[in-house]
Amino acid sequence: MSYPLVRDLAADGIPRTVTCRVLKIARQPYYRWLKNPITTAELDEAYGANALFDAHRDDPEFSYRFLVDEARDAGEPMTSRTAWKICSSNGWGSVFGKGKSGTKKPGPPVHDDLCAITEEKGRTRHEFSADGPNRLWIGDITERAMIRTCGWSSAG
Repeated sequence: MSYPLVRDLAADGIPRTVTCRVLKIARQPYYRWLKNPITTAELDEAYGANALFDAHRDDPEFSYRFLVDEARDAGEPMTSRTAWKICSSNGWGSVFGKGKSGTKKPGPPVHDDLCAITEEKGRTRHEFSADGPNRLWIGDITERAMIRTCGWSSAG
């Protein structure tokens, strides 16, 4: 939100109309915000966050589903979605929650890579040639059937 910037620049002597024109914001919403910088929704969310924080501090093993019930009992009614939003943005989760999932490093190959050749610079490339028949098979699964192609040429 650019409204605090407009207020600060006005305190430094830059006219509000110029600042609003440069920042491409309307003056009427700015003056409405200046009259009441904290909205009722923000105030309700702050009271709800305070109730959720108190409940989380007392029982850190509870998830947001139980914390919202505690907040309701404390006199701060809110929906479960609002409680989830507040808890997730502040990192208030159960201490027994799920572990963090992320991208895992690939494990070792499940089979020998017979086509892999390591170059002098340490790069791995693949060379699809075989010494004779039935030495190297490459499979491809399509919609119709399994197609197997042999990686050796008939010339040699």
